[in-house]
Amino acid sequence: MIVVIRPHAPANEIDEVIREVEVLGYAPAPIHGENQTVVAAIGDENSLPTLESLLAFPQVERVMRVQKRYRLSSREAHPAGSIVDVDGVAVGGPKFVLMAGPCSVESEKQLLETAFAVKDSGAVILRGGAYKPRTSPYEFQGLGPEGLRLLAKAKKETGLKIVTEVLSEFDVEKVAEVADILQVGARNCQNFQLLIACAKAKKPVLLKRGMSQRIEEWLLASEYLLANGNPKVLLCERGIRTFETYTRNTLDLAAVAIAKRESHLPVIVDPSQGCGRADLVITLCCGAISVGADGLIIEVHPNPAEALSDGQQQVNFKGFADLVRQIEPYLTAAKRK
Repeated sequence: MIVVIRPHAPANEIDEVIREVEVLGYAPAPIHGENQTVVAAIGDENSLPTLESLLAFPQVERVMRVQKRYRLSSREAHPAGSIVDVDGVAVGGPKFVLMAGPCSVESEKQLLETAFAVKDSGAVILRGGAYKPRTSPYEFQGLGPEGLRLLAKAKKETGLKIVTEVLSEFDVEKVAEVADILQVGARNCQNFQLLIACAKAKKPVLLKRGMSQRIEEWLLASEYLLANGNPKVLLCERGIRTFETYTRNTLDLAAVAIAKRESHLPVIVDPSQGCGRADLVITLCCGAISVGADGLIIEVHPNPAEALSDGQQQVNFKGFADLVRQIEPYLTAAKRK
């Protein structure tokens, strides 16, 4: 870490800081300038106490980290990009992955029709919420165990892999019996007990970014999964909450580019949640491919106007087929299959 002393601090105050750096386990290397002193604190920042406590000294101007806090998910720990194996489907390699399906599992007919339609258009993973976290307690909360049964049936009949959300550490085991990917949603991105439980299930985890979460916090949340023995982590950018009202959320494509640069983990983009408008989904998909995303997760419904949740952001079968055709030139330009 780097400790910056305020300009013109007397020698005794500088020595006080140097002694405290030693007490905290670091080797201090002071650099004395004409007006200001900087103390390089040499040591493992991830195992030693943080030196941010030195800000309690009035002569300390600021403290800066050198090592990244997210050491397991960083490119420093793993320079090459990771490829996550989802029961035979490689996510993060040269092949671009499409995940698609309804926001909520509503009925057997709705789910199976959607599963066959998205498979015909090129999706390899079926999304669908059996359990739905809703802002209002009076809104549709999903079918629960019945939804899981229907997802298992869709998997058996279509061969598609399944990604579905888990809301509680107490539900991880039963969801993992059906799901090939455990989705941790934006509301639970920093539910650390849930993350630890998902890690122990040993299934791939799709970690959505929290709606007000900084990129570093998102990567640190992934660290909970990696640190608890599960390397199969997929990051998912799904839009953040801003002051803008034209869209439900603001899809942060810059975060995708940064996550690809900072982390070795594959990055998936959810353009449906990312804007909350079906008419913008194709445009955002093209942007996501352009900034390096490894896949898309898209909400598709037989009749979005009749959807029990988030119908305004779901595309119909024709819309999804058009989307797949329109992103093809972008995949070619990005050298993705």
